[in-house]
Parts: sequence; C-alpha cells; structure tokens
Amino acid sequence: MSKDPPYIECEGGVTAARGFRAAGLLCGIRKQKKDLALITSDRPAVASAVFTQNAIKAAPLAVTMEQLDRSTRISAVLVNSGNANACTGQQGLADAWAMVRAVASSLHLPESQILVSSTGVIGQYLPMEKVLAGIDQIAPLLGTNGHRDAAEAIMTTDTFRKEAAVQIPIGDATVTIGAMAKGSGMIAPNMATMLGFITTDAVIAQDLLAEAFVRANNHSFNRITVDGDMSTNDMALILANGRAANVPIERGSPDFALFSEALEHLMITLAKMIARDGEGATKLIEVSVTGAHSSAEALQAARAVAESNLVKTAIHGADANWGRIMAALGYSGVPLKGEEVEIAFNGVPILGKQYTILLNEAMAKEELAKETIVVSVNLNGGSFSEKFWTCDLTKDYVHINASYRS
Repeated sequence: MSKDPPYIECEGGVTAARGFRAAGLLCGIRKQKKDLALITSDRPAVASAVFTQNAIKAAPLAVTMEQLDRSTRISAVLVNSGNANACTGQQGLADAWAMVRAVASSLHLPESQILVSSTGVIGQYLPMEKVLAGIDQIAPLLGTNGHRDAAEAIMTTDTFRKEAAVQIPIGDATVTIGAMAKGSGMIAPNMATMLGFITTDAVIAQDLLAEAFVRANNHSFNRITVDGDMSTNDMALILANGRAANVPIERGSPDFALFSEALEHLMITLAKMIARDGEGATKLIEVSVTGAHSSAEALQAARAVAESNLVKTAIHGADANWGRIMAALGYSGVPLKGEEVEIAFNGVPILGKQYTILLNEAMAKEELAKETIVVSVNLNGGSFSEKFWTCDLTKDYVHINASYRS
C-alpha cells in the first residue's frame, strides 16, 4: 500500500503563504498581455536564489545578485516580461536600479529589500516611462488574490499559468509553500529561460532555506530540457517570512526533512509544467533511468535521452524508434553494456536483454499517442536511478521561434 504524502496541495500560488501579496498588470512593454508583476511580503523575508549559468547575464540578474550579496532580507520582487533587459550595457543596469528605487519609493521600503527580474527579447532597452508608470499603478492592486494576475504577467510564450502550493504540519503550526513560474522555450539544465518564485511562511534560518532550495532546484528546474538553450535571464528565488510562527526548523530534524520534501515536490510540479508547456509541445516526456552504477551516471544517461532531438521527434510522431534511445545512451558517456539494456514506454516492454525486440507496434503507438510518456530505461548495471523531463519536438517550435520578436 502506497503511503500518503506528508503534504497537502492547496490553492493560492505565490500568495498562498501568510503575509504575501501579489499583483500583475499591463504597463505597455507588450501590446496586449500583462507584463509587470509584483510580489511583496508584509515583513522582510530571508531569501535564497539560483541563477543561470550563462556567462552573459542580464542587467536585472546583476542587480539582484548584488542586492542579495548585501542582504538576504527581502520584502518585494518586481518582474517584467516582454523585454529581457539583457545585453543592454550601462543603460540596462541603470534601468534595473531605477526599477529598484521606484518600487522602494512606492512601497516605502529600503532599496536593499527590493529585487528585480526580467524576461523577454534580448538586446532592447526597457521603455522606462511605461515601466515606472506601471510601478505606480501596481502597488494599490496588491492582494492575496493577485497571484493569478502576477503569474500571467511573467509569461512569454507560455500557454498557461504555472502555479502551485502545498501545506505541511510543523509542530502545532501549518506551514504553506506557494509558487509561480514561467518557462516554455530556451529551457536547459543549469537553468534556462525560466523564472521561479517561491514563497513560504515557515520560520527557517537562511542557511537551511538555501540548503533545501538548492537541493530541490537540482532535482527539479535543473532536470528539465526543451531545446537545450540556456538563457541570460533565468533565476529562481525563495522567500521565507516566518508568518506561520512554527517552532524554528532545525538541521537534521524531521521537520527539515518534511519541509525539504514538500519544497522539492512543489518545484518538481512546476518543472513538469514547464516541460509540458515547451514551445509547440504536445507531450510531456519523463525519462526514468534505473540500474545505474551511481546517481550521477543515471542522471547523465537520462539527460542524454531527454536532450536527443531524434528521440523527441520520434515520440512526437508516436514512432517507437527505440534505436534512437540506444544511440543516446551510447554517446552519453556512461559505461554500459548494450545487451543488458531494457526499454519500455509507459510500462509497455519495447526492448529486452540481448537486444530482444518485444515491441508491439500497435500497443506502442497507443501509448505514444498519450499526452504523458514515461520512457523507462533499465541499464541493469547497478542500483541507482534518476529522472529527467522534456517534451516532444514539433514543427510549431520552429514557427514560434522564427518570429519571436514580432
């Protein structure tokens, strides 16, 4: 009998946790869709963040990284879509700092407690008159019901809002973790064109928050790929304001394990949403590798299969071309014996040991026509397993990215 998870999923997204408010509106960066979001905490929250590994980082990332170097107590995060403010030089930095000052002034907060983030087209200056006017307009809209508008305002080519929230018991208190994210294209491990904002009312020290967050990020946002491209702007951030008034979470305690598990579940949920919403995608693909000599090798093999354009196009066409999976495993760099490998789609055996073909074309095609595909690979070499998520690759991906700036 499967054990019930120790967390309960709930509504509210990024404002589900106590003390957080949000809003989103159209300020004019984009023509029709909301393009400015604001998240606030009613008391300074401890913060931790991870950033793109791209050597070229957008101006708002440089500003946010500098802010967090000075202080990990944060009260507000401003996010715009439609313009990345990347590769914009000194003007881009000046604009990002102007956004910090404007939010601080509007909310009567210290500038050190404000973070900024941007997503959109690279190499264009922000229309600052519109952005600054939007900041004046957005503050009065802040509320606990503003999470939907905020989640919409950070979308670019996304086709749906990405929100989730969970609750867990910590002592006599109920701790809530809520989140919103965006991402659809330019998605690769080590972050990509994705933004993630997580809020919690837990009482937890900054170093423990960072430890749980980095681990959860490595098991979620760093395990998705859409196209293998890594952007200049992506970041993920978590804020904890302590409003739940729980007994402080301590390292090595059952409470810390519970918090970490719930956070990881939440972030994996969002990561899967991003992979499912890959530009032009019609299917979510989970690559599950078992029987590896180590976790690192299992992850390496899973990533190779997930990043294979030939695998992704075959699955889009419901073609059970297991040879492409074998080829990806072979160039993954993981030591393996091909004759020991077993492959299945959604539990339907495709390939057995000694290259025994178990493929039933009709059954395989039926499974590959579904919206969620689990590609199971057993290397039969060890006891370690890992997962990676991606999506199918379609002609619509080319269409979307051939006219991204228009």
